[in-house]
Amino acid sequence: MNLTSQRRLASKILKIGATRVRFDSNRLFEIEQAITREEIRRLIKDGAIQTVPKKGVSRGRARVLHQ
Repeated sequence: MNLTSQRRLASKILKIGATRVRFDSNRLFEIEQAITREEIRRLIKDGAIQTVPKKGVSRGRARVLHQ
């Protein structure tokens, strides 16, 4: 099951990197069948394709060192 083209399309639509795209494991067959931008948009709206939140840089160690 190769989902690289779906991941690439979803990342372009969502304007995020490809590594931040997450697929619902229960709907992988449906995602695999989606080949157009319109189908990918529908899956994003339905919640089958989601974004992974951005990771920030923790300032905890810097605060401790600064005291």
